[in-house]
Amino acid sequence: MIRLSLTLFLGLLSIGPLQAATFQSVIAEKSSITFSYRQMGVPMEGRFKKFQAQLNLNTDKLAQAKGRIEIELAQIDAGSSEADEEVTGKSWFHVAAHPKARFELKALKPTGANSYDAVGQLTLKGQTRDLTAPVKLSPQGVLTGSFVIKRADYGIGEGMWAKFDIVANDITVKFQLNLK
Repeated sequence: MIRLSLTLFLGLLSIGPLQAATFQSVIAEKSSITFSYRQMGVPMEGRFKKFQAQLNLNTDKLAQAKGRIEIELAQIDAGSSEADEEVTGKSWFHVAAHPKARFELKALKPTGANSYDAVGQLTLKGQTRDLTAPVKLSPQGVLTGSFVIKRADYGIGEGMWAKFDIVANDITVKFQLNLK
């Protein structure tokens, strides 16, 4: 889980607008994509261990920002090998038919100092939906943010898992992408 200390958070807020910069790639080994949810009312966490990203982001031309993140769903860490096996199966991600999740960035829209809305589309399990995620971009090129998806919107958790009494419908995805 990504956690910013209060001091770091306040420090990032106090920094003025970004100087013109161009970022063209993500340093995957220094980046993370995690998720959290509730199972029988208990908070649970996991992470995606392997993903690739392409990026073209010029801070002077944010409306033209483009990018793609592809997550290899078979490389999930849901907390145990049993859970990993379950979520890659047909009822959940159905990795055999849909091995990757993909986010296509269409634009970044400024919302405040170093704050933006990342506008794009998220594809999971063959379902594509528009998505807007609030993000922060530090002057050092670290893009952080989070968003909530409804797993039912993507057909994640079918059959006996379709109800939300065991696993909640809301899944929070958090990311920290180190750009260069």
